[in-house]
Amino acid sequence: MKVTRRSLLPAAAAVAFQTRKPHVAVVGAGAFGGWTALHLLRLGARVTLVDAWGPGNSRASSGGETRIIRAVYADRIYVQMTVRALQLWRDNEARWNQRLYRRTGFLRMVTKDDSILRKAAPLMREAGVAFEELTPAEARKRYPQINFEGVSGILLEKEAGFLTARRNCEAVVTAFRQEGGEYREIEARPGPIQAKEMRGLALGDGSRLAADRYVFACGPWMGKLFPEVIGARISPHRKEVYFFGVPAGEARFSEDRFPAWGDLEQHYYGVPGNERRGFKVGEDAQDVPFDPTSGDRTPSPGRLEAARAYLGFRFPALRGAPLVEARVCQYENTPDRHLIIDRHPLADNVWLAGGGSGHGYKMGPAVGERMAELVLGKRSPDAFLSLSRFSK
Repeated sequence: MKVTRRSLLPAAAAVAFQTRKPHVAVVGAGAFGGWTALHLLRLGARVTLVDAWGPGNSRASSGGETRIIRAVYADRIYVQMTVRALQLWRDNEARWNQRLYRRTGFLRMVTKDDSILRKAAPLMREAGVAFEELTPAEARKRYPQINFEGVSGILLEKEAGFLTARRNCEAVVTAFRQEGGEYREIEARPGPIQAKEMRGLALGDGSRLAADRYVFACGPWMGKLFPEVIGARISPHRKEVYFFGVPAGEARFSEDRFPAWGDLEQHYYGVPGNERRGFKVGEDAQDVPFDPTSGDRTPSPGRLEAARAYLGFRFPALRGAPLVEARVCQYENTPDRHLIIDRHPLADNVWLAGGGSGHGYKMGPAVGERMAELVLGKRSPDAFLSLSRFSK
């Protein structure tokens, strides 16, 4: 992937950036915004990070207990970004002496369409990702806990695992503050755009926040904040996550003996018992529109029963397992399920990062690094992640 290192800022702004420390305001302290703020700070900017409810809050797409990190993608850019993100997760884990990532491996199962595995495998080899392709017989021997009925293709990614989601968002913001960044917990809205520049942020207390440049990483709220530029190109959809209790003394589903997994043709994925919270089953179907601010987050009985039926089929030892916890969250989907990392088309000093589409969290450190370099003129936008792709 070619990166242009010359300055990409307008001439006047480039001169200003060279003569003083630029001030960048980042709106949103989730996986994209928090890491963007931290990378900007480490690259020498003065940074103010703003969030309405705080890092990893219950309304955010970056909240909840866990997120899978895996590199099984059919797009080279995502394989590369995941590899880079895992390196950054590990680097900062050591730097902060805090556990952020759990290596369990990731088991990707397919039942009918194995194109994802056929496309991903060469890209993963190219990127140096360690994995095995297993036959159903080999998989049954290794993981007798799983009923592989109907499964035709299986890939085990060895260095994959899961991340502790809301906790890691808070860890990033804590590090950001300790390293000299300013964090404010307050609502922020885009200010007016004049002469191709945004003129400050409107804050919830009636005041304004002025900066040289602005990054908006507002997850499911992006469409409402930028109706003309984003609008329905990012749309929140309701998802449900369930934690089922394993039998007493049952260790076969613990994180040291069982991988994170994805059975996405059947619309489910999961994580083994993170900190004894239960066996996580997340749904990946039914794109039901959802309001992240005021939407009710009570799990729906019908969807819970469907998850129970799947659990009992694919993991027979957990048939009839009690529900010990449940969450309602959301994806903020783009039409093509790809991220948006681009400059605002009407404001040269505004950048937008969003459209996680259910797979953005793991890439947070790499997204933040990329965005920081874009904002400071050290990288050019990638067409694959641009807003302009929607107008073609």
